[in-house]
Amino acid sequence: MAQFVKFEVPKEVEEAQLRVLDKVKKTGKLKVGSNEVTKAIERGNAKLVLIAKDVSPPEIVMHLPILCREKGVPFSYVSTKQELGKFAGLGVSTSSVAVLAEGDAKKDIDDLAKKLSGLKN
Repeated sequence: MAQFVKFEVPKEVEEAQLRVLDKVKKTGKLKVGSNEVTKAIERGNAKLVLIAKDVSPPEIVMHLPILCREKGVPFSYVSTKQELGKFAGLGVSTSSVAVLAEGDAKKDIDDLAKKLSGLKN
């Protein structure tokens, strides 16, 4: 497990996260990349943050879990940058994604946030 990964995400929760991300990319709004995600969290716009576990060097995303906890933003981890980029609708990999507008996935994001809060404890 990478240094910045604070908890293990079960496979079914990770799959649910990616389904939510896929739904949001069609009907909501996303910010992609650690700089944009950091800005979204600091401005209070982020509803959910997903971080890839295989980011190298880890310093690129190491601050995101801490920032999310400070601001009360639900966050979680995805296995690979490739997967995260694919489900965010990109042709390339990405280190992190923030959901700004839920679109049709509001209920899904609320359910996911409850599951994630249970994992952290």
